Amino acid sequence: MLSFSSHFLQKSFYQDAKDFNEMLESLRKEMDGDEVGYYKLPQNSKNLLQKLKSMDTDRFSQVVIVGIGGSSLGIKAINSILKPITTHAKEMIFFENSDPLTISENISKIDKDRACFFIVSKSGSTIETTSIFKTLIKHFSLELNNATNIYVITDKDSYLSKFATFYNIREFNIPHNVGGRFSVLSAVGVVPLYAAGYDVESILDGAAEFQKSFFDGHENHLLEKANYIYANSNKENINVVFSYADRLENFTKWYVQLWGESLGKLDEDGKHVGLTPIGLIGAVDQHSFLQLIIEGPNDKSVTFINIEDFKNSLSIPDITLHGIEQTDFINKQSFNKLINEQCKATMQSLIQSGVSSDTITLDEISEKNIGAIIIYYELLTSLIGKVLHINTYNQPGVELGKQILYKNLGSN
Repeated sequence: MLSFSSHFLQKSFYQDAKDFNEMLESLRKEMDGDEVGYYKLPQNSKNLLQKLKSMDTDRFSQVVIVGIGGSSLGIKAINSILKPITTHAKEMIFFENSDPLTISENISKIDKDRACFFIVSKSGSTIETTSIFKTLIKHFSLELNNATNIYVITDKDSYLSKFATFYNIREFNIPHNVGGRFSVLSAVGVVPLYAAGYDVESILDGAAEFQKSFFDGHENHLLEKANYIYANSNKENINVVFSYADRLENFTKWYVQLWGESLGKLDEDGKHVGLTPIGLIGAVDQHSFLQLIIEGPNDKSVTFINIEDFKNSLSIPDITLHGIEQTDFINKQSFNKLINEQCKATMQSLIQSGVSSDTITLDEISEKNIGAIIIYYELLTSLIGKVLHINTYNQPGVELGKQILYKNLGSN
């Protein structure tokens, strides 16, 4: 389960139940409509799981993902977090960027006869994805007609969908009303994670249970947080997620895309608004970015994410070393305790320095907890988009860059 605490320094604009109810009903109306579909994924994707039982992936030991942004970040985050507790999970290899060194390095890891390939693109024409796919086809001499080791995940009737139909390749569709950065609980994440051996149903259950609790009025801390961020967005326009676990690094990258693309927009009056997301890993970034947070401009709020029980008993040996005896006080303590005490101490230092902060604690690494924290951030993003009066779900700035790139590369 997830637990929450906050140390916000100023009162939000909204204080009474009426205001909270209005926010809740605004999202409920959005959920009940047809324009925004991610709310329905925790339930609807269970129907997809039934179809996956006929998917013969047992013969594969590698799952290759070709996708970028929303087509890979969420999958990568879940794989990173759950891999240590899922011993039977298959190796996942991610092709995301157009960096030739990384592409070549990843190609060298693939055993063609042991690998299945997932080509993921909502539009079906993402240039990084299609270019890498062409490279894999050539390098491994992949047979396309009736391929049983290639799967396509895309919008219905997209360019990639037409490719899959032509070559009779199995295809999974993304709901038309689910944007890429909100799509991890759709076929985008469900299908390859299932193929890799993860308990996707429990991930969906965790998301569904938290979402139900929110709409039943039991997660008012989300409303309070959205209110606080909105009320202080002119001053504290940077939100830092400080995750105290290496395995959460890819989750923080997912969060950065979610907030960056969703909340950096022109509002209804044409004013530039937004919240800059920054992802950090503790305790490593205590030795780099923390100085700026405490003594730099007071324009940041910080969310700490920590794991209460890592289910790992590794401890510091009871060894005394000449010259550094002053560190012996930590001997025999567990690393689990050390990293969580570092998290607590850092938060206390921020509070004493006048920096607003809140904490999300996972009692343990589990599928349900991962589903819950994913939907937590998606709901929070939607709430903040509402109070900022922006379209949370489009990304016109990204589209402009694509148009310029295509033109510069010679596209008609």
